[in-house]
Amino acid sequence: MPTPIRCRCGQVRGEADLRNAYTRATCYCRDCRAYAHWLGTPGLMDAQGGSDTVAMAPAGVRFTSGLDRLACMSLSGKGILRWYAACCRTPLGNTGRSAKLPYVGMLTACFADAPEEVDAAVGPRDRITLNAGSAEGPVRKTPLGFVTGGLRILANLVVRRLRGEGAAPYFDASTGQPIRAPEVLTAAQRQALGANQPSHPSR
Repeated sequence: MPTPIRCRCGQVRGEADLRNAYTRATCYCRDCRAYAHWLGTPGLMDAQGGSDTVAMAPAGVRFTSGLDRLACMSLSGKGILRWYAACCRTPLGNTGRSAKLPYVGMLTACFADAPEEVDAAVGPRDRITLNAGSAEGPVRKTPLGFVTGGLRILANLVVRRLRGEGAAPYFDASTGQPIRAPEVLTAAQRQALGANQPSHPSR
């Protein structure tokens, strides 16, 4: 059965077919923490500042209501696109900037299923940790998991690109553009949030 997607206030709903999942990882990078702080939504990070994310094909994501509430931001002019519910600032997926990339990182905070049901579908959350050196406390490093997870993502991207899959429903199929123009943070905003500074801070 698909995993229900639900924003905190219930205005945005949908489902994620986790049979389309590539892997699951907890990321401790500064940018993911900055995004969580920018959203200001409680419960997005663990005690060490990690964001629990399921990497999957966008083809497995479907919004059934509240699509008009979907909003988009980016920490820089070349950064990934981070999608969220404008109504209550619940994260609803991270994508690349190209409609041709069949990838979305779904923060499990938007899944309505109980944690144990998500674990059963995609494995435990601590199996792979990313950017453990940036964590706000001791975190188990998983170098082997990082390699195997990366290879799974790469293999799936290649196969799905050959099938002609893209990044819908976050991008318009006819124009190839994001369905919402991203709000791009300024250098001052990024600095205030503690995000990584891009090599071209003026962008």
